Amino acid sequence: MYAKITLTAQSLPAHYLSNDDLSKIMPTNDEWITTRTGIKQRRVVTEQSTTDLCVDVALKLIQKRSFDAETLDFIIVATMTPDFQTPSVASCVQGAIGATNALAFDLNAACSGFVYALSMAEKLIRTGSKCGLVIGGETMSKLVDWQDRRTAVLFGDGAAGVLIENTATEPLFIKEILASDGTKSTALQAPSLANNSPFFKGANSTRPFIEMDGRAIFDFATRNVSKTMLELLEVTQTNVEAIDWVIAHQANARLLSAMAKKTGIRQEKFLSNIANVGNTSSASIPLVLDDYVSNGTIPLDGTHLTLLTGFGGGLTWGSMLVRL
Repeated sequence: MYAKITLTAQSLPAHYLSNDDLSKIMPTNDEWITTRTGIKQRRVVTEQSTTDLCVDVALKLIQKRSFDAETLDFIIVATMTPDFQTPSVASCVQGAIGATNALAFDLNAACSGFVYALSMAEKLIRTGSKCGLVIGGETMSKLVDWQDRRTAVLFGDGAAGVLIENTATEPLFIKEILASDGTKSTALQAPSLANNSPFFKGANSTRPFIEMDGRAIFDFATRNVSKTMLELLEVTQTNVEAIDWVIAHQANARLLSAMAKKTGIRQEKFLSNIANVGNTSSASIPLVLDDYVSNGTIPLDGTHLTLLTGFGGGLTWGSMLVRL
């Protein structure tokens, strides 16, 4: 038997933050944000943590199928905004839902995280696991400088995930390419932990917020990520017209359009929700997936050839060809 995504679910904070709301706390406006990013609003937590959002996703997945959490073999959470250095968000989810037989760990590949985590999950299924949860969850609002319109207008909070099971009779995870380039690591950086040891003599970072070279990320994604997408199609001998959907990390609407032109995949095949939730880092791909599963566009019957593509800090990127 082979790995198959069988269920999806999501959890978004109740609080909406519109572009007009942002214009009240920083020098920006709806037109400036919309024309540059395609984002109209985002959700931000007011009381919840990353763990809270991920637990909610896990409980929704369990409720949809009414299965026993003890049957889960693993829980993987992709996040760059954990609540603690340890325990992991995944361990907290495991404890909260009573998944006593599941191994649990977090994976941090920034906005590529869900693709990386899904890759790990497929390997676990291939080597004997029967089922598990893969969740992408972020509270990016705690990393953002809310006076810096270059970054603050981009990010939102949320979580989404999938149940993956060994129920397919043929391979649905066709091929993947995962990559990284640490020489460009400074293009996107988040706060670092200070070393408060009395023995440490080095200089501690004073970077309190997420910092991003938007132009460098845009160029990297249109060049490297698009190239990887085409390589994946070439090695699998897949024509661009055979692709039913592309679910790419929701970084910027203009970037999605640029990737469509670069790859030759028609724009309408790039599914998107960025206007409503913004850039949610590792949660963005599963949020889009759940939106389109929920509205019936993707039936999860193994017939829709889909290209999943993540890219972000590290720099990391990865593309996966899968039948959903």
